[in-house]
Amino acid sequence: MTTTATITDAYDTPAPPAADASNTSWPLRLWGTLVVLCIVLFLDGLDVSMVGVALPSVGSELGMSTSTAQWLISGYVLGYGGLLLLGGRTADLLGRRKVFLIALAVFAAASLLGGVVDSVPLLIATRFIKGLAAAFTAPTGLSIITTTFAEGKMRNKALAIYTVFGASGFSSGLVFGGLMTGIGWRWTFLLPVPVAILALVGAFIFIPRDKATEQGGFDILGALASTSAMLLLVYTVVSAPEAGWASARTLGSFALVAALLTAFVSIERRVRHPLIRLGILRKANLLRANAAIIAMAGSFVSFQFIVTIYVQNTLGWTPMHLGLALLPTGLLVAFSAPWADKVIDRLGTPRLIIAGLVSMTLGYLLFLRIDSTPTYATDILPTVLLLGLGFALGFSAINVQATSGIQDHEQGLAAGLVQTSMQVGAALVLAVTTAVIASDPGGHAESAAQVLDDYKPGLVFISFVALAGVAATLTHWVGRRPATVRDEVLV
Repeated sequence: MTTTATITDAYDTPAPPAADASNTSWPLRLWGTLVVLCIVLFLDGLDVSMVGVALPSVGSELGMSTSTAQWLISGYVLGYGGLLLLGGRTADLLGRRKVFLIALAVFAAASLLGGVVDSVPLLIATRFIKGLAAAFTAPTGLSIITTTFAEGKMRNKALAIYTVFGASGFSSGLVFGGLMTGIGWRWTFLLPVPVAILALVGAFIFIPRDKATEQGGFDILGALASTSAMLLLVYTVVSAPEAGWASARTLGSFALVAALLTAFVSIERRVRHPLIRLGILRKANLLRANAAIIAMAGSFVSFQFIVTIYVQNTLGWTPMHLGLALLPTGLLVAFSAPWADKVIDRLGTPRLIIAGLVSMTLGYLLFLRIDSTPTYATDILPTVLLLGLGFALGFSAINVQATSGIQDHEQGLAAGLVQTSMQVGAALVLAVTTAVIASDPGGHAESAAQVLDDYKPGLVFISFVALAGVAATLTHWVGRRPATVRDEVLV
């Protein structure tokens, strides 16, 4: 089903003339809005991977242990994944433009503070605050797009460009992380500051004022229960490898998570203005998209962790060397933008998601051939290219599928759900990956070959994670009548 919509559906200020879903010739203001949103999503992805490359340098200068240094990543994920649902709901209640501007300003300020502090606790706190800010900019930005561009070709084109920027930001962060760390690790924290400020100016210019799309107040109890559950769940799985999966602390934390989630469901069934309309979870296409993004993001983040630690700490590669080695992944994703929406229209989202996850699975399995003296062209580059192809095919398709058929007033909620799955899922898969890997990998007494043997079970595990995403997507055809490709694009 295709629809037509006017730009004024989302804005209360003068807007360009109505555009139907087949019209992809957009005025300057629409392009300006999309560019600003793309830059901010690019920053969200860039920040995580760029800091990940710099971890060894940060830890060395500030005297951080490996477990403490990991909180520079985990702190961001805790803030991001834990509050995404609240971020989407806040945008629907208070207005998307207002929420977006405030959150972006906080992101810029926290980036600046993180680049100048010397205190480890303060540095981790700035990462958490940046995660909080991203939890509001990400779902708000996506809901601005999905309520501004008509469903069909117009929205698919915008989402394809937007989500490719997100994937490019994450993969490009590996390259920029190497470049900035070569100058000094603080530049990995400071680089987002001027870009965020420019985006903030652009947002003031191009994103018109909008009205709240939802009536009523906040579901405070629901927000507290869901946010606490997400924060505690991510914290538990991140800290479980150190504390022990069977320890009283870990088991007690999981029990508390279950209690909080049970309380959240009970609250949502009774409260007048729920944070989540539970009925949205009956949307099969949305559930499949969430499963696919967990598989894609979780497997890739875990792969990046294994490769970064192995090649820098064991093989002695510099951050610059690592960044350049992974550059083709980012280039493939970036150059896929012009044709991603056309391929989605032609083949449908389920086929592209499956193709993307299969490509990534093959990449992980091929990497199992690596030895302690790898040749880049034959041992590493094939995996890098397959991962880039997988992201290019699947990432945009996942986001299109997640938001198709969702009413405007719940676009923020749908966007928050898929982004939450991406962040929390990545943390969960990474935590399990570290548990699968043998204890003390990379210890001084081990040779490079022994360390590699320690890591290989983790590579096998993330391959199965990617395949699980394929299996979840294949359920699209279970019990369905024969459908055309066009039907499958918009399910």
